[in-house]
Amino acid sequence: MQIKSLWFLFLVGLILMGPQKTFAEDYKVIITEPKNRAKVKNPFKICMDVKGLIIEPADKKRNEGKGHHHILFSSLPADLNKPLRRKDALHLSKGQTCVMLKMQRGKHVITSLFSYGDHVPYNPPIMDKILITIK
Repeated sequence: MQIKSLWFLFLVGLILMGPQKTFAEDYKVIITEPKNRAKVKNPFKICMDVKGLIIEPADKKRNEGKGHHHILFSSLPADLNKPLRRKDALHLSKGQTCVMLKMQRGKHVITSLFSYGDHVPYNPPIMDKILITIK
C-alpha cells in the first residue's frame, strides 16, 4: 500500500472516531447537596454523585473507573500517589454517597475527592468543591 493511501485511511479513521473525550469529560464528581454557597444548620447532609464512574466499597484494589468518595476539609494532599490517611479525610469506604456532618459555625470549604479501592486518589484528581456557611 502506498503512503498516500495509508494517510487517507488514517484521516478517515480519525473522522469516523469523532472528537475524543478528555479525562475531565469522562469522569466527574458532583456534590449535589448542599449547593455551593449554601447556609446550613447542624447536622447537615452532604451527598455526591458521579459521572462515568462506578461507586464501590473500598477493596484495597485499583479498578479503573471505580472507587469511593473521600471528604476533605482542607487542601488536597501533597502526594496524590499515596493512600489518603484517616486523619486527612473522611472515608466513605462502604460506597456511601451521602453522610451527615456536624461542623463548627462559620465558612467551610468541603471537597469530595474520588479514590480507587486502595484509597489512592485518581491523578489528575476527580473532585468537586463547595463553600458552605454553618449557621
